[in-house]
Amino acid sequence: MKSRNKLRIGLALGSGAARGWAHIGVIQTLQRNDISPDIVCGTSIGALVGATMVAGELDRLDRWVRTLSWQKVIGYFDLTMAGGLIKGEKLFDFFHEHLEDRNIEELDRPFGAIATDLASGREIWLRDGSVFEAVRASISLPGLFTPVERNGDLLVDGGLVNPVPVSMCRALGAQVVIAVDLNADLLSAIHRDKATTAVISAAPDDEPDSLLERIQQRLSAALSLDRKDHDTPSVVDVVTASINIMQVRITRSRLAGEPADALITPRLAEFALLDFHRAKEAIEEGEAAAERAMPQIKSLLGRTQS
Repeated sequence: MKSRNKLRIGLALGSGAARGWAHIGVIQTLQRNDISPDIVCGTSIGALVGATMVAGELDRLDRWVRTLSWQKVIGYFDLTMAGGLIKGEKLFDFFHEHLEDRNIEELDRPFGAIATDLASGREIWLRDGSVFEAVRASISLPGLFTPVERNGDLLVDGGLVNPVPVSMCRALGAQVVIAVDLNADLLSAIHRDKATTAVISAAPDDEPDSLLERIQQRLSAALSLDRKDHDTPSVVDVVTASINIMQVRITRSRLAGEPADALITPRLAEFALLDFHRAKEAIEEGEAAAERAMPQIKSLLGRTQS
């Protein structure tokens, strides 16, 4: 459905940490319906999935994320106290080993990632250089991942300024923009009493066999809401709930001023910040959300093309 009139379709993939695996399901559903975006822009986890898609590696990413267990996720955490809790080197070492890094200029279609200048608060558009470096900067959630230095600037997560980069898609020439908002229902009252604000939703019940596994379980327990005193939130609960509020408010504000032509909103309120091991569920919800939006998208593209 790319159009006989060469209609340029943009896909704006939003931020949302582990909820971002839903982007995979959204993209796969668009592809099954013969909708192939000409321009792809992403913020944070949206930049990661979007870059993988443009590089032609989405199926490989899909297979990998479905193998992630809670233990594997924790294993990618190279803890530090210098600028954040996680360096991110282990994770990106994995990507370097399994995926080919290319310059953004060499990709088959226009791609861009959003980051934030930590010193000035400026919105930074990453449109050249290493794809991995751009993605690494875009996903650097303050306090969690260490910032990335680029051209003398310290860059952090783009979700601080532009969680769903509709504006970037339009600036790159998109005539119609399909956007994916991962945070649409985060403040839903239905989920307010569930463990939605924890960094990791739950620790495994199995008895650990090694010291490393014991450390991993304790870390997960410390970061979850599975406590007896549910009336007193932990520091992590407060911080992650605050991040959720910030993301929702900024997203609503940006989309009000820069609306997408079609908005896909997966229902992901029950996903915690680092529930990367729940990829199958997130992908399935991404597929379901895209299917819900498909009549509107097809109608929109049909009208525009005619």
